[in-house]
Amino acid sequence: MSSSTRFIGTRASRSIVAVRFNHVTKVYRLFRNDRQRFLSTFAPRVKYDEVYANNDLSFTIRRGESVAFLGHNGAGKSTALKIITGVTTPTSGTVEVHGRVSALLDLSSGFDPQLTGKENLILRGRLWGLTDTEIKNLLPEVIEFAEIGKYMGQPMRTYSNGMKARLGFAFASSLRPDILILDEVLAVGDREFSRKSLARMQEIMAQDGVTLLFVTHALASAEKFCKRALVINHGALAFDGPVAKGVSFYKKITQ
Repeated sequence: MSSSTRFIGTRASRSIVAVRFNHVTKVYRLFRNDRQRFLSTFAPRVKYDEVYANNDLSFTIRRGESVAFLGHNGAGKSTALKIITGVTTPTSGTVEVHGRVSALLDLSSGFDPQLTGKENLILRGRLWGLTDTEIKNLLPEVIEFAEIGKYMGQPMRTYSNGMKARLGFAFASSLRPDILILDEVLAVGDREFSRKSLARMQEIMAQDGVTLLFVTHALASAEKFCKRALVINHGALAFDGPVAKGVSFYKKITQ
């Protein structure tokens, strides 16, 4: 089986296609224990079970579309998003991603607890491939939006989970992405900050050409933010069409 993932450009990419999956399958190997997993590196005959997280997924999302990903826990939504963001690669099939992707998923992960908040932002910026000038210009906006105050100069091991999430949201939402992946993360911090976060998301979505991929179990939110729905069931694409019909289809298969 062959596979490939192509990440094409950042803002310079003006393709009409934002994301394209072509017969994408992702298989995970499950071993009985860590010892078996280690032995499999040297002994291919070690037994394991296979789980198809994604199974022959094919779809095309055009630039500027707003798409809800619906499905029960374990249906394969998160795996598809991990492939889009480059966290994992498909076992077979091909994937195209055109433009800069910003994923608002686990906002508090990926920070170095020994570094300060500001140092972590600089590190993240470099991992994103931003220049020193771009990072310098971005920092004031992120720091102001996060409302962390004097803690910006403190090691992140002193931060609460809420403070980490605020900083993660402020950074990810300030990147002005071409493709925005959202996973019901708008309840960040207190009620006032949550309203502020929602306003930021609506501002990003209003920009010309921004593609929204929204993973949610809140069907009312899916209908509010999206026009199209993809329903993934047992790793396979079960529905692709208007969001209202997608919500109805999802309700039927989960009853």
